[in-house]
Amino acid sequence: MPAEPGYVIVGASLAGAKAAETLREEGFSGTVTLIGAENERPYERPPLSKGYLLGRDARDSMFVHEEGWYREHDVDLRLGTTVTSIDRAARRVGLAGGESVPYERLLITMGASPRRLNLPGIDLDGVLYLRTVGDSERMRDALRGGGSVVIAGAGWIGLETAAAAREYGCDVTVIEPASGVLLRSIGPEMGEYFADLHRSHGVTFRLNEELTGVTGSAGKVGGVITSAGAELQADHVIVAVGVAPNAAIAAEAGLDVDNGILVDESLRSSDPNIFAAGDLANFVSPLLGRRIRVEHWGNAIAGGPAAARSMMGQDVSYDWVPYFYSDQYDLGMEAAGLPEPGYYDEIVYRGDRDSGEFIAFWLDEGAVIAGMNVNVWDVNDDIQALIRSGAEVDQTRLADPDVPLTDL
Repeated sequence: MPAEPGYVIVGASLAGAKAAETLREEGFSGTVTLIGAENERPYERPPLSKGYLLGRDARDSMFVHEEGWYREHDVDLRLGTTVTSIDRAARRVGLAGGESVPYERLLITMGASPRRLNLPGIDLDGVLYLRTVGDSERMRDALRGGGSVVIAGAGWIGLETAAAAREYGCDVTVIEPASGVLLRSIGPEMGEYFADLHRSHGVTFRLNEELTGVTGSAGKVGGVITSAGAELQADHVIVAVGVAPNAAIAAEAGLDVDNGILVDESLRSSDPNIFAAGDLANFVSPLLGRRIRVEHWGNAIAGGPAAARSMMGQDVSYDWVPYFYSDQYDLGMEAAGLPEPGYYDEIVYRGDRDSGEFIAFWLDEGAVIAGMNVNVWDVNDDIQALIRSGAEVDQTRLADPDVPLTDL
């Protein structure tokens, strides 16, 4: 007998797994099918550039659910399965093997893929990308051997892999076409703080330069060439130049797509029966009053459940405060909000930056729009509350560690 239409989730990601969990917790008793292209059951990606890459986190610690959870909760988990099309008229998703699966409601949580470089020598053995468990394992095996590493890109993945490479004893050079690190994420002020952190651990930055070629012999990486004409030795090259949302099949199906799948504040797409969450969802943020697409763990954790509730017809307004975190050397930090250049006009610091324990607040017209706690803990909820309030704050009190954040 043909399968009964139910709720189908395309993308066995963290967002997809949390959506399936929420559907069951909220009492949905119909068919739930979770389809993933990878052979691994859903897992969390942050350890891939942090604890797992460094050999500190066990493999099993990354998985969202125990292996038997999906069977116990009657979730049809299909791994190693590629979705090739969405037939909106028939309400079916097509699979690579020719099968199709009917849906009543569809959630797309296919995430994003690393941007690839098209350069001479880029296919040589020793050029590494990071997205999957297998990628992390290959990178860990490479870095354990030491040697010289060149990293293209000074974003979060570039810096986290740089920290891991240094901890493994590698010589590390980071090539970045912008004038500073993390510029698009947190602006030049705190970007320079992270650059100095890495310099103090022996990382070399080549800013305002691009990777233009990879050299080697016998099929193996031996060096790189930059836009400045520099020739650098490299035993390994890590490409960390951002990701692109996996929105191609959505676009082919006629959904509205622009830097991801366009969804409203309830995470519903231009088709009322199709929703999107996670890295590829370009959603209307009621909190920020604009469209955003966020490629962080926190968005998957919060967005998957929100989309599941929206699929069930609940009234959802996804007013999540963007959250992300990073671990580099002896620095741990959490950040709330989006401190992107162009959206803030001032930064206020609570504590001494040189001490390595402080909080940075990004303000716009006197109101806190983002905050980052660096080696200071149990304050992120208070920072999020400040952001939610939208209230103008007294900057003297904001900078005073003796004034509780709750008083602001």
